Amino acid sequence: MNNLIAYFSRKGENYVNGAIKTLEKGNTEVVAEKIQAFAGGDLVEIAPVKEYSNNYYKCIEEAKTELHENARPKYRPLYIDIARYDNVFLCYPNWWGTMPMCVCTFLEDYDFSGKKIFPVCTNEGSGMGSSVRDLKRLLGNAEVDAGLSVHGAEASASDGAIKQYLSKVL
Repeated sequence: MNNLIAYFSRKGENYVNGAIKTLEKGNTEVVAEKIQAFAGGDLVEIAPVKEYSNNYYKCIEEAKTELHENARPKYRPLYIDIARYDNVFLCYPNWWGTMPMCVCTFLEDYDFSGKKIFPVCTNEGSGMGSSVRDLKRLLGNAEVDAGLSVHGAEASASDGAIKQYLSKVL
C-alpha cells in the first residue's frame, strides 16, 4: 500500500502546556515524520502561501477569522499524484476546534474517492474537536478513520501511541 503523509504544522511561538514557547519544529511536523518513519510513504507539507503571524496570539486571531469566514487560504504547490496513494495520513493541529482552513483548501483540491484517510490531530488538550466530522463532510467519497489525537507537548515522545495506532489501522 502506498502512504501519503500530508501535514500542516506551525513552528515558532506555540501554546505548550499552558505557556507560550518557541518551537524550532512544529509538533505536527514531528508527528508526521514519525508516521513516515514507522509506516513509510511520501511526506508533504501543506504550507500556506501567506504566512501566519509569528506572534502566537495574532496567529490564533488570524485562524479564528479564517474559520468564521470559511476561508480557503492558498498553500504552496504540491507536486503529488493523489491517485498513487491508497492511504492518506492527514496531520494537523486543532485550531478553534477543527483543522486549519488551509487544510480544507488542500482537501477540496484533490479527489480522495476510494482513499482511506487517517486523521492525526495535535492539540493541547482539545482532542480531535469536530475535525473528523468535518473531514467526513468534505470527503464524502473517502473512508475517514476516527483518527489519532496527540498531545502536542508530548509529540517528541509519541512513538508508542503512533506505533499502536498504526498497528490498528494498517
